[in-house]
Amino acid sequence: MKLWRWILLLVLIAALAAFGWHWVAEDPGYVLVRIRGWYAETTVLAAVVILLLLWAVLGALWQLVRWPLGAFTRRHRRVSRRRLADGLVALAEGRHGDAERDLARASRLDALRGPALLAAAEAAARRGETTRAREFLDQAAQDVPPAARVLRASLLRREGKPAEAVALLAPEADNGKLTPGGWRELALAALAAGDSRRARAALAPLQKSSALGTRSYQALETQVLVASVAAAPDAAALNQLWSQLPKNQRRTPAVIEAYARRAAALGMILPAMDELDSALRREWSSSLVQVWGALGDEDLEARLRRAEGWLDAHPNDAGLLLAMGRLCVKLKLWGQARKHLERSIALAPSAGAWEALAEMWTGQGDAVMAQRCYRNALALTRGDSVLNVPTASLGAIDTRPIAIEDRNEHGMPRLRE
Repeated sequence: MKLWRWILLLVLIAALAAFGWHWVAEDPGYVLVRIRGWYAETTVLAAVVILLLLWAVLGALWQLVRWPLGAFTRRHRRVSRRRLADGLVALAEGRHGDAERDLARASRLDALRGPALLAAAEAAARRGETTRAREFLDQAAQDVPPAARVLRASLLRREGKPAEAVALLAPEADNGKLTPGGWRELALAALAAGDSRRARAALAPLQKSSALGTRSYQALETQVLVASVAAAPDAAALNQLWSQLPKNQRRTPAVIEAYARRAAALGMILPAMDELDSALRREWSSSLVQVWGALGDEDLEARLRRAEGWLDAHPNDAGLLLAMGRLCVKLKLWGQARKHLERSIALAPSAGAWEALAEMWTGQGDAVMAQRCYRNALALTRGDSVLNVPTASLGAIDTRPIAIEDRNEHGMPRLRE
């Protein structure tokens, strides 16, 4: 409040006090109290002051009497809060036994009962004591039923029972009453149970709640959409699902890759190629161009020419080199295939590149080299070290980045300063 407002308030109080004093002074009133021969006479103002003082004295006496009686309650409340804090710290530090003990004791205070029991259930679950965790959740359900239900579903999912978790959350989801954590848990459980439709239905309310950050929500959304596309039973279902997805979801690289692979598996090579071409025109993606190079055997020469055009703009892209190597293997252009694949491996070793190189050696009739390359592909998949391939070209590859010529808007090279 500004200074002038305080001054105005004080002036008003002073004016009211002055008028009030004159009003009382003109007629202070008269109060007579008679009890068993005792008489007391005073004015109204004095009687009011006496009553206020008497009320204050009685209140102070009551608090003084109650203080010893409430000491135990105050200590219990203080100790329970300390145990809750210690239990949460122990849970974060991984001391799950200590956390369960402290949190169970903290739950004896009614005000902390629900949160303490939930945290105790989580501590017991991390220890592998699922029976104890369920007991804590049964007690917590009496105070915080929505949170207890979500945590129980999470426990079921982690135990490898996602179908039971979905069944537990489904009634609330159908009524639209799930908490944000419940929608997230429903999406994860439905994914684990193979129910991509219900997982996809949980995305909209979860996004609306803004409970997850942008990055976390996008990761979950991508996971759900990839699973939904991969689970399409036939071409008609895949086309229907793809047409129903919003544009921003259809432009996620991982979702486009899943669609292309599933469409190719169902015999829809051309739609898969169209989606990949459109995505690569919008934004370059090394992973998508690898899928583009691995789809089908149609128009191999035209696709290779297009890839050679891309190579001018992306000469150091290992994924593009792998795609070109695969196309050359299918066209039996062994020399070009070897050059592209060996440079791809030199830039960024991958199991797919070693496998394609093995196919190249197989096509040339060198079973020993093919076997070595297959072993390297398997070793990379397992995370092991690769074998040395005795080829002069692989060791002599120049892996230095190729400089891209900088041109102006008229297509003329820019002079370096």
